[in-house]
Amino acid sequence: MAIIETRGLSKVYTLGKKRQVVALNDVTLNIQEGEIFGILGPNGSGKTTSLKLLLGIIFPTAGEIAIMGENQFSIAAKKNIGFLPENPYYYDYLTGPEILKFYGKLFDIPSSTIADRTEELLNLVGLYNARNLALKHYSKGMLERIGLATSLINDPKILILDEPTTGLDPIGCKETRDLLIKLNKSGKTILLSSHFLSEVERVCTRIAIFHRGYLLTTGTLTGLLEEYQAENLEDLFVKAIEKFDTAEQK
Repeated sequence: MAIIETRGLSKVYTLGKKRQVVALNDVTLNIQEGEIFGILGPNGSGKTTSLKLLLGIIFPTAGEIAIMGENQFSIAAKKNIGFLPENPYYYDYLTGPEILKFYGKLFDIPSSTIADRTEELLNLVGLYNARNLALKHYSKGMLERIGLATSLINDPKILILDEPTTGLDPIGCKETRDLLIKLNKSGKTILLSSHFLSEVERVCTRIAIFHRGYLLTTGTLTGLLEEYQAENLEDLFVKAIEKFDTAEQK
């Protein structure tokens, strides 16, 4: 069952009076419930624009979006989504429990539930022992983990992550990867945008490759490797883009 669907989704930005930039071009995509779905692409490929459209942060130029059967602006749908942006901003004088309480109140979650969820989430992301520490004293890896915790405060069915391992060292990457697998096994559908191919290769059920606003291909890693006669995800990524660029030049 598709939990997220897009049909003919496009986004065109107008810069000044005459110049237009096509950020996303006629993308039709479905993400099944229970998947870890990876969106891959170089910078400027349309990955972040896709996420912003799904979240209702920006309006599409054309096309439709359905999330759990609702459009992207539905309050009911938004209550079931957790989001971690690439560069989140936090009030760095707050502690972990305080930032979780802040986000919990935004969802109008009862105080008693927030308290219970805070205990659970701090343990889940390995920050319970740092619960009295202000965020300004957190390392990059700790900030990434508290970000994941805040995105889970509403116990969402869908988790949308934009470059969740950017700037992390190998240990931080592994901790994040293990946590995503654990969350997926608990029933979360995860949509992951990244340009770290090795991380995507290790966790994703299916992937989609974007380039210049176009959806080039989508499928399981095994299936796409066979289709493109590629040795690994990096080779697949390069071949998919080269095939598109060659076709564009003809």
